[in-house]
Amino acid sequence: MTTTNASVTESTAFLLVDVQTVFARVLPGYNELVRRCRFAIEAASLLKLPVYISEQVPEKLGSTQSELLEAAPEAKVFTKSAFSALKAEGLRLSLREQNIQHLVMGGLETPICIYQTVVDALREGFQITLLTDCLGCRREEDGRAVIDFLSREKHCYPLPSEAVFYSLLGDAKAPAFRDYTDLVKKYS
Repeated sequence: MTTTNASVTESTAFLLVDVQTVFARVLPGYNELVRRCRFAIEAASLLKLPVYISEQVPEKLGSTQSELLEAAPEAKVFTKSAFSALKAEGLRLSLREQNIQHLVMGGLETPICIYQTVVDALREGFQITLLTDCLGCRREEDGRAVIDFLSREKHCYPLPSEAVFYSLLGDAKAPAFRDYTDLVKKYS
């Protein structure tokens, strides 16, 4: 029986960075970003990838968008004040304890928290896949510049979420294939 790319999925986690309700006021396309992030969370859960969520100073900025938390009831949520999610207390340790080597990422804001998280993660030897349809920022040109820069870094791969999750499935005979295809249709 064909399964998912088990050796890859066992060492892969989804990290959602700072998709907090407060940003709806300042980010163009926020609702679409939330919809795509929910798709990614549901796809990650379907493939049994652990989901990690960071929140930037939630006591001042509020928590993660509620529908994202609902989609990931078992997600580990980490608060932070530093811009890099890897500086959130306990996140790095949790990733290491789970033997995570590859982070699939989405969230906000591309030129700030996403950028600094990726730089830190690459420095620590993680592979990174940025879900390009699950990233947001106030100034689109800043986001494009950062993604362009990061795409030239070794072990950093900016790709659309459907391509990434189909790649993790690996085969139409994978047990989760039909459910994943239904998820793609639901969010198309």
